Amino acid sequence: MGSKKNVYGVVLAGGVGARMGNVEKPKQFMEIGNKPIIVHTLEKFIVHPGFDQVLVLSPKQWMRYTKDLIRKYIPNASQPVVLEGGDTRNETIMNAINYLDAQGELDDETVIVTHDSVRPFVTHRILEENIKAAKQFGACDTVIPASDTIVQSVSHEIISEIPDRSVMYQGQTPQSFRAEKLRSIYELLTPQEKKILTDACKILVLKGEEVRIVQGEVYNIKITYPYDLKVAESLIKG
Repeated sequence: MGSKKNVYGVVLAGGVGARMGNVEKPKQFMEIGNKPIIVHTLEKFIVHPGFDQVLVLSPKQWMRYTKDLIRKYIPNASQPVVLEGGDTRNETIMNAINYLDAQGELDDETVIVTHDSVRPFVTHRILEENIKAAKQFGACDTVIPASDTIVQSVSHEIISEIPDRSVMYQGQTPQSFRAEKLRSIYELLTPQEKKILTDACKILVLKGEEVRIVQGEVYNIKITYPYDLKVAESLIKG
């Protein structure tokens, strides 16, 4: 192992939250339980002993604001590093990997645990199992069994298929990877594939790589819509 760090939390705060409606700041900065959502999320990573460092990827114009929040709410922790996000989720993840490479911290053992900044209810167990599975198998995705029947409609008007619910899962995050391998596979994609493949796990699946599943939690919700803020408030109080 040597002195090399090799497990990184990568918190993705690159979005500007268009679906939250007409708000003046991205949803990761909205407050639940008197603290910005992103702070709740970062705290889960910072208190977990498995991470050598936490990276936060933010839109360029919100980087300073993100740093200020971290200073205010997480003053004495080993500070997360704030980096600029990319245009897409995968470009944002690549920015994190390239940063590690530039720091001389990247080798084939390096694991990244990528997580939505707006999923503040991730648990210690989920993080733990992601680190383990990524180390052991190279990649994993956090999922829960589908609670509703999934209906497929290619035309968006008529049902084309109703898959067997017992083999369906809903994806959450974290999604965790051996970083170097993910980057080398991503670099093989055509520009067209890069456009279509918005999910990092899907890249690996389409390229024939195995991605393990880790059990998520029903309450590991993503705060996307105004309704989700109400749910999150009651979860925090609960």
